[in-house]
Parts: sequence; structure tokens; C-alpha cells
Amino acid sequence: MINWQELDDLCASLNCTIQHKEPMRNHTTFRIGGNCGAFLEINSIETLQQVLCLCQKQQISFTVIGNGSNILATDSGYDGAILHLGRMFSKIRQEGNRLICQAGATLSKIGHFALEASLTGMEPLSGIPGTVGGGLYMNAGAYGGEMSHVTVLAKYMCLDGTVAEISRNEMQLGYRQSIFRENNWIILEVTLQLESGSYGEIKKEMDTLSGRRRAKQPLELPSAGSTFKRPVESYASFLIDQCGLKGASVGDAQVSLKHAGFVVNTGKATCKDVLELCKYVRETVLEKTGYALELEVELLGD
Repeated sequence: MINWQELDDLCASLNCTIQHKEPMRNHTTFRIGGNCGAFLEINSIETLQQVLCLCQKQQISFTVIGNGSNILATDSGYDGAILHLGRMFSKIRQEGNRLICQAGATLSKIGHFALEASLTGMEPLSGIPGTVGGGLYMNAGAYGGEMSHVTVLAKYMCLDGTVAEISRNEMQLGYRQSIFRENNWIILEVTLQLESGSYGEIKKEMDTLSGRRRAKQPLELPSAGSTFKRPVESYASFLIDQCGLKGASVGDAQVSLKHAGFVVNTGKATCKDVLELCKYVRETVLEKTGYALELEVELLGD
């Protein structure tokens, strides 16, 4: 049994909000998940350092999240502490054609900031429903753009609280991969290199891509975005559709009728529903096509 008192006292001294037994379904785009032990709104690098130190000293497990857009939280919840880099950690500043963004800034907010500054380069990424920290952590991408295309520098924290900087060439950015993911480093700040452009042209491209997303993706239902990684020389959505799995469901978890690459929550889906459906999809695709699909969504919980 975790004694939370010392962490509560530390949060009070740092003006850091902490909530106990907070439902993870309130903090993931899938709208699925049981309670966590504690949910903290991190407000500064110094707060994060002190919280990390205390959690490790007291052997409290912890997980850092952003927008919760690539997470499937378990029905039984998570006993440890969730360290949220969100609104309280989302400042953006401009230096010429560069934007220096705290990790909790959403890609949509950064895209709007870039548009207002007539800076081009964020258009393909601005519709991804995640934070810049989470985006770089998994090298998120869409419509031919990737975080690796615009990132030049990042500030990160090791689990011992040490803060360092790293250039893009050292980040080992690949398809949904990065050195941060490999080493469990916490991204604090991301510097993006954009280019001067025309406000009208940038807005036109953003509107076009936004329209394509609305037309092709099930944005009206909770999901974690693309459920499966793209297999070599094919597409997960194509393979799933080819196997006649659109609309397949377990409980309220369903393979989207709009886009076969998305598993959606049509009502009160549980983590168990989603995992059972994903297992069925993977087994069917393997049997019928020979492709072994990998989950892109990350499981969180006990």
C-alpha cells in the first residue's frame, strides 16, 4: 500500500495539482481506463525533477503522459503516479523561423501558432491529436510529414533528473521510433525549424488536410488513432479491409466502418474488448495474408 502523504505535501509546496483515484478514461482519447493512484499536473522542470526523485525514493511507479492519444489504459487501472505534461507545460515562443515548444504543447496549438506567424512545415502534423513531446517520442507522422522533418533540437530529462539537450541527428528517429522511447527519457522541450511562407497558402493546406481527415477518419468516435503499425510494403488498413473486418466488434470496441486502421469506442468499450478485438484482427490478417500486424497503441496499467 502506497503512502501518498509525502508526495501530497511535495505537490502542495510546488503548487502542483494532485488527484487520487483519477479515472484514466478522462485522460485518454480512447475514453477507456480505470483509476490511477495519483494524477499530477506537472508545471515546471523543477517540479518534475523533485517528483521523480521522490517517486524513486519511495518506489512509486510512475508514467509520463501528454494528451493520452496513443494510450490504451487497462480496466484495472494503474497503481502508480501519472505525471501529466499538459496545459501547465505548454508554452511556445518564436525565434526567427524556429518555434521552441514545451513538451505539453499540442500539435494543433503549434500548428495554429505557426499559421499566425506565416511559418510553413507544420501543416501535415497539426491535425495529429497529441502533444509535441509525445509526437517526438514516437516520431509521429501524417500525410507525408514526420516530426523528424521539422525537429532540430530537444531538451530532455533522464530518470535521475539530469537535464540535457540533443540534436536531431542523435535522436535515432525512425518509423515510430526514437532514442527517447528506447531509453525512457522524458522530453521537456522541442525546437522546430520551419520556413517563411504565405499565410493564405498555409491555411489552404491545413484546411485541405483537415477536410481529408474528417472525410476518411472516424474523428467522431473515441480512439487512439491508428491502432496498428504500418507493415513493410503494405498498409494495416488495406489488409484489414481486404480481410472483410470493417465493422467487426467485441463489446463496444469496433473496427471502424470509415477507416479499417482505427479501432473505435462506440459507447462503453473496455480495454478487454479492445484487446480481444485486436487479437482477432491480428490472427485473421496473419492467416489470410501472412502479415503479422503490430500494435501501435501503448498499453498502460496493471
